[in-house]
Parts: sequence; structure tokens; C-alpha cells
Amino acid sequence: MAFDGVQLLDVSGPAEVLTTANSYGARYDLHVVSPTGRDVRTSSGVRVGVDGTPAELPRRVDTLVVPGRRDWRRAVADTDLVHLTAALAARTPRVTSVCAGAFVLAEAGLLDGRRAATHWELARELAAAYPRVRVAADPLFVRDGPVVTSAGVTAGIDLALALVEDDHGPHLARDVARQLVVFMARPGGQSQFSKRLAPEPSEGTVVRRIMDTVTADPTDDHSLDSLARQSGVSARHLGRLFRAETGMTPGQYVEAVRLEAARALLEAAPDTVEEVARRSGFGSSESLRRVFQQHLGVAPTAYRARFRTTAACTASGPEERGAEPA
Repeated sequence: MAFDGVQLLDVSGPAEVLTTANSYGARYDLHVVSPTGRDVRTSSGVRVGVDGTPAELPRRVDTLVVPGRRDWRRAVADTDLVHLTAALAARTPRVTSVCAGAFVLAEAGLLDGRRAATHWELARELAAAYPRVRVAADPLFVRDGPVVTSAGVTAGIDLALALVEDDHGPHLARDVARQLVVFMARPGGQSQFSKRLAPEPSEGTVVRRIMDTVTADPTDDHSLDSLARQSGVSARHLGRLFRAETGMTPGQYVEAVRLEAARALLEAAPDTVEEVARRSGFGSSESLRRVFQQHLGVAPTAYRARFRTTAACTASGPEERGAEPA
């Protein structure tokens, strides 16, 4: 579903994934439609041709993809767009959105009572505008029943790869990822951005000093009592400061930093899972597995296998790029 002002990559990213899958045996029949049936001008000024209106689609539509525009208020104010989206969703078993496309789904009532993702910068606006939506600010994409919503722009590629994997299995999806030179595939629960790159409190504050301490050495003793002693405040006061300035508890931040460290080690190093757990501060492989399942929905070994595929593509010669990872 395309419309004026839509972000180009929200449309072209998933479309490229699905049509590339056809080269490896899939049979996606892609249609780009707009409420008016006329071509649309994207946010970048590039014009996208469409195949007509939703009324001209085949009766059977398996998947609806709704992209977004940065000025989401303009999109949800387009009553034709919202009504046509709702009508299509009513006869479509799988409904998805990319980035701010979640606002269109929300306006159509398709996200009421569901978990949903959008670009991290828009998460608070989605939650405020649509309080019946349970907004997940961090994941790349979120599944809730037949509805799948994704974060910003390139996350639409991750979303589309996940759809291909659902439809045709991991091997075909991996072939598509290799062809497009993208990771196969970032788990939907993976954070949209590094905890070290997240907005941080100003220099010199108690919370900023503790955050710097944790990121400098995730393996150190970062219990609440230990952090409180280092900061010179009570554990209860430190917890209040942390929640006020970061939206999370000290323990949640420590776990997030250790998870990021473990991901980096799994992507780059040949260490065993037990060694990765030790080097990232989790202590045991069981603790590492529990946190990976909780936050990413995959085991550490499965996470490593996905990234090893791409690493093999970048490091190997052309004759080796089709090989499966060990």
C-alpha cells in the first residue's frame, strides 16, 4: 500500500526481498497499490509506479504491507488510506507495517490490544496517540497474532526476510539475504540501536558515571548494592535516579550492556558459549541462554549461526559464498 510522502525504502526494501526470493523458488506475486490508483511521490522525491487501486487486486491477498511516512499525522488524516487499509486487512491473513506504517494500522483499529513496534523515535508518539496499543520501543519487529510491525526503514528488510523464512524456510531466506548482502537475519527482538549509543544523561551526573562504569567492564560486580556504594547514594535512590533518567532500572541496564557484549563476541569470536558468558559478565552459559531467549527469542548458538552466514559471505571468495555455515 503506497501513498504520497511514503518513505522509499519502506516500499522498496520489502519488495526487493520478496522478488529476490522468486529467484530461489518462491512465487510471490507483488502488487503495489495506492488509494487513488495513481503513482506516488515518496519522501525522497522519487516517484513510484503503482498497479492500480486495492479494488483491482485479486480477491485472494496473502500479505498486506503498509509502509510509513515520517509525518504520520498526514498519513492517518487520509481517510481513504485508512479505510482501504482496514478493508484489505479484513480479507488478508497476514498484515504487516514498516516504520510509521504502524500509525496507519493503529488508526484503522488493527493494533488495538496488540504489541507493536515502530521507529524508536516515534514509539512514545504511537503510545500517546493510541493508548490501546502496547508499544514495544526497542525491537526490530514484533509479531502479535497475524500482525507483524517493524521498526524504521531497514528493519523492513528484516521483517520481509522473516516472512520469507515463515513461508519457505531458513535456507531460501538465507539465499535471499546473501544475494542482498544483509544479515540473515537479525532476530525480531534485537535492539534497534546500541545501548552505548542510546541517549544518555549529561556528563558528571551519578547515573552517567554508573553507566560509564558498567560499559567499561561488563564483567565486574555490578549488583545494585555495589553500584550504590560506588555512586555514594543509597540503592533505593540510585534506582529512582536511573528510572527517571533512563526509563530502566540499574539491573536492566547492566543486563542490556552484557547482552550487547555477548552478541558482539558471538558475531566475531570463535569462543564457546560458556566462554562468551564469562567474558560478557553473565557468568554461566545457562544465564546467557535465558537472557537471549527472553530478549531475542533465540539461543546463543542460533544467533551466532545467523551472523556466521554473513561473515562467511564477506570473508570468502565467490566460490565459497554459497556454502552453509558449520
